[in-house]
Amino acid sequence: MLKPLRTVWNGFPDALIHAGESAVKKHPRYPAAKSGDAEAAKDLVHDTINNDQIEILRLLIAGRKPILVSVHAYESEGVNAIPEVFAEELANYLDLETDTGIVQTNVVSHTGASGYGRLARQPIFDGEVVPGAEYVLVDDFVGQGGTLANLRGFIESKGGKVLAAVTLTGQSRSAKLALDKSKLEELRQKHGKEFEKWWQERFGYSFDCLTQSEARYLADSPDAETIRDRIAAAE
Repeated sequence: MLKPLRTVWNGFPDALIHAGESAVKKHPRYPAAKSGDAEAAKDLVHDTINNDQIEILRLLIAGRKPILVSVHAYESEGVNAIPEVFAEELANYLDLETDTGIVQTNVVSHTGASGYGRLARQPIFDGEVVPGAEYVLVDDFVGQGGTLANLRGFIESKGGKVLAAVTLTGQSRSAKLALDKSKLEELRQKHGKEFEKWWQERFGYSFDCLTQSEARYLADSPDAETIRDRIAAAE
């Protein structure tokens, strides 16, 4: 089984979230956009993109010209059109290029999934990364942040550098992607070295590559055996 590629966070900035979940998910064009309708995605993005967040990204990249790479995710109804359209809109605002060659190669069915389901079925990416190039990740939603973590890990393992991540929506507490030391220590103390060893063998990376939300979810779980059982069931 292919395992995701991840890298440690090293002070990675919080994801820039443009709109609240209700504004996006209750938008009349959201279902069609999620299932692959590019015109519906344009309407959705036009109505929910946030100029203040665009300016924050402009300051964050500080005159550099990173490539915007969107998450091409397979949904049950089709390929989600929102990330690519969102990336194109950001590119227009910021005079940047987009990449459509880096793609998700598996179906993970994360929409509506539990936290264990998201951890069990992790996205795998493939495509051409330009060594030395800088990138910004673009997705429609951030939950636990695993998709962004895996896309970042793929790009950086191939010689690229990821500067930031932007999503159209998500929970505010999900914006913090980089795992802090206190949460990492809490997780390790609660579940022990043997569980982290199992995790690394199963997924290919240690706890320090988890997102803050993933680590919080695992630390809130009763015990390591429960996590193993629920991940196995979700697979």
